[in-house]
Amino acid sequence: MRSRPAPRARGARALAALPWLLVACLPAMVHAQPAVPTPAAVADSEVRALIAAIGQSGCRFQRNGHWHDAARAQAHLQRKYDYARRRQLAGDAETFIDQAATRSSFSGRPYRVACPGQPEVDAGDWLRARLDSLRGRPAPR
Repeated sequence: MRSRPAPRARGARALAALPWLLVACLPAMVHAQPAVPTPAAVADSEVRALIAAIGQSGCRFQRNGHWHDAARAQAHLQRKYDYARRRQLAGDAETFIDQAATRSSFSGRPYRVACPGQPEVDAGDWLRARLDSLRGRPAPR
């Protein structure tokens, strides 16, 4: 019957093999491609950027006939986005705009945006313009 090596000897052999294992994996680590964001990660990033843009806009937002400042609008749309994500209803940024950020889910009334020195517009138009800007697209004329 063959005797087993002492536990200490097995550990020493495993440690001795570690540098060779690292050397064997090094080419794969060096040539590894950078992680490409998933479509869900891109959508999440875009929606979060849109919600942040609302909060930083200095515009007023009308919801159910009442005007709210930008910070309150940001908080409201963040709650709607969080709700959609919890229920796995969050799609891309366009879906968020169309299904959650343009009208009241309570009354169905459209949201409006009024920015200083600019005419009042539908929230959907305002958000789509911001999304185009985030994506580096020129504003339509």
